[in-house]
Amino acid sequence: MSMAFDKGKKFNMFEMLRSIGDRLQIEIRIFRLVLKDERTPQLSKCLLGLALAYALSPLDLIPDFIPILGQLDDLIIAPALLILALKLIPQEIVDDCRAKVMADEMIATQIIDRDLSGNQN
Repeated sequence: MSMAFDKGKKFNMFEMLRSIGDRLQIEIRIFRLVLKDERTPQLSKCLLGLALAYALSPLDLIPDFIPILGQLDDLIIAPALLILALKLIPQEIVDDCRAKVMADEMIATQIIDRDLSGNQN
């Protein structure tokens, strides 16, 4: 049984992945600012570092060749460390850093729009 796609509605996987990638880049920039902020608790900085190190490290608590459990630890440990670190960071710090990143994004968008329109004032 073949599935017909409605040509009026475009499902563009590339656009969806690009949107996710853009959002991820913004979140990483926010986390970088949070880590640099002197108001961020040291424990949170350590937990964020551990989450990043665990995600990028080839070493695992449970080796990946063990079916299901090997991949499951990657899906649980790093996100759990990230969530714990974020819960320990005062919301005001995250909001301040998010506002800075979003302001930078807005300025960059305005510059790009201006350059694309050929109106370089």
